[in-house]
Amino acid sequence: MLTIEKLRAYGANVDEGMGRCMNNEAFYLRLVNMAADDGGFEKLRAAMESGDRKESFEAAHALKGMLGNLSLTPVSRPASELTELLRSETGNAADGGPLLEEILAQREKLLKLRDEA
Repeated sequence: MLTIEKLRAYGANVDEGMGRCMNNEAFYLRLVNMAADDGGFEKLRAAMESGDRKESFEAAHALKGMLGNLSLTPVSRPASELTELLRSETGNAADGGPLLEEILAQREKLLKLRDEA
């Protein structure tokens, strides 16, 4: 089960994220749970694996916004970096492989936090 303490230990800026949720802890935690399950992670993986720069950018950008609004820094930071890489004229999906791996690894850590008793 996710808790504020677990998210702090994970590296999330909980105070900032909760501030966007009117300091409603239950609401914030519900949104974080929804974010962890978001289909955008799989969309990003598929787009990156197929080399589709446009779809990769759109998926990374959507994740960046959602994760950033919740201040889930460990996963929003690489999503932001990937978005900017793909936004640049020289960036391509192949160059973003390490960032994709970091995004997916941080998501797994978040899911494990949630699934711990």
